[in-house]
Amino acid sequence: MRGIATTPCPVCGGPLAWNAQNNQWWCGNERKYYPPGGPPATGTTSASPSSAQAAMAASAQPVPALWTQNFYRIRKKVLAIAGQYWIEDQARNQLAYSKQKLLRLKEDIRVYSDETMAQELFQIRQTQILDIWGTFAIVDSSTNAILGYIRRRALSSSLVADQWEMRDPYNNLVGEIKESTGRGLARKYVPGGGLIPEKLTMTLGGQPIATINQQFKIIGDIWEIQCLNVPSTFDRRVFLGGVLLMGMIERARK
Repeated sequence: MRGIATTPCPVCGGPLAWNAQNNQWWCGNERKYYPPGGPPATGTTSASPSSAQAAMAASAQPVPALWTQNFYRIRKKVLAIAGQYWIEDQARNQLAYSKQKLLRLKEDIRVYSDETMAQELFQIRQTQILDIWGTFAIVDSSTNAILGYIRRRALSSSLVADQWEMRDPYNNLVGEIKESTGRGLARKYVPGGGLIPEKLTMTLGGQPIATINQQFKIIGDIWEIQCLNVPSTFDRRVFLGGVLLMGMIERARK
């Protein structure tokens, strides 16, 4: 049985219908599910620490064990026509693989279990063609449910320091991925600053939950993600998608 949501789809603005069998909201226009927790909220206003945590808890789905680990490594191979990326655990076991498409009007990044690309794990979808390196939906491939959004703060990222927003499935701001202002300015404006590796902090509800440390290598770059205090209900694919996007943007600038 389906009921109609009182607020529209956060992506297309169309009506949402409640699907009791799947326990999720369904958008007929987008052909995708949204997690439960009440009808999605509209708008993109900032959230305080307490309300941000509540928003995450309300939208939480069971998180696969693969995406609850406390350490991830993302490797980028640069000696290739198209960008290739591997997600690994601390023991360097491969968890996932992604290959960036060369010709595209709209970013549609697929992440697979390995190089055969037979099993798709999640997607990173650009929400609007004209929103270059703007807002991206992180989507579970098996259910087509949106796990959250990553949004680049274009002006500050281009001129000062890299900053990204983490948003819940209803497009509410719940966290950030950001670089310190001093390091960002040095990387962008000091001669040779491009060789300074990135160091970023992730926050959820205003509280630090993880760090990202970049390492430059001869044949490719590495990002190591150390989780400090990530809630068990938070799907790490949201910020892993953000780190993949950072690598792809950096490649596009070179």
